Amino acid sequence: MANGEAGLIVVGIGELLWDELPTGRQMGGAPANFAYHCQVLGANSVIVSAVGDDEAGRAIFEDLDQRRLDSTHVGIDHRHPTGSVSVVFAGQGVPEYAIAEKVAWDYISRTSEQLELASEADAVCFGTLAQRSPYSRKTIRSFLRVTQPNCLRIFDVNLRQAYYDHNLIRENLSLANVLRLNESELIILASLLGVQGETQSLMDQLAATYALNVIALTQAERGCIIRTDEETIRHDGFSQDRILDTVGAGDCFSAVLTMGLLRDEPLDSIAAQANWLAAYVCTQEGGMPEMPLHRPAHQTT
Repeated sequence: MANGEAGLIVVGIGELLWDELPTGRQMGGAPANFAYHCQVLGANSVIVSAVGDDEAGRAIFEDLDQRRLDSTHVGIDHRHPTGSVSVVFAGQGVPEYAIAEKVAWDYISRTSEQLELASEADAVCFGTLAQRSPYSRKTIRSFLRVTQPNCLRIFDVNLRQAYYDHNLIRENLSLANVLRLNESELIILASLLGVQGETQSLMDQLAATYALNVIALTQAERGCIIRTDEETIRHDGFSQDRILDTVGAGDCFSAVLTMGLLRDEPLDSIAAQANWLAAYVCTQEGGMPEMPLHRPAHQTT
């Protein structure tokens, strides 16, 4: 795995919680998973979120410290509990979520220090889930509006339950310059936005309408399609003998995509690395497993 530049500042803003898995709890939340993987890839990763003033919140700070993740911008909410998600698995390790409501990350406070971070960020990843609450939605949008024009603003759609509508999708697309979504999410977005056509046409229409510089469509074991203004590439996925769960695989893909774009790496190389590491995450438990440094020589597409 490549060594990263010490100066790259990458932010995950939104939910920070405990995934309550059948085998026990694991720290998670899509923006936190993203930040973790960016740090593994060499970035200075920062999480902007909130936890409760409770045992679960204190345990999250301990976990962040052990992983050497910056918790400076994780607030402590004295009125709401730390977030949690009950996770059960369907076939092929696909998770089904029951997400607790009115928790700390629904009330992420805006601070001057946070806005200073936004102005310095090289990339920030955000999704729809943390914006189910008007309070956190306002904070996230204030953060995004302070970022520099050349900052990568990655909208990792991450649709969950009924915590989204067409207005939320449109508004977030307008704030982003990079979009990462999977095939089922593309179908939902097309329906919500009234867009029709085959996959490539849908991606082209989204890019043109919302000024998206990059769209990455993940297709599970079939790999991915990445579209930029200059080219579109397709890359096959990597086969795995055993899939434990798919929690965090998309977040890992987004992290590899982000770091590759920041380093101006070839698109095909980014796709190959992103597919491989996302597939590896599927063989591990939770969204923040220890990651391999090198791809095994026998690994095949």
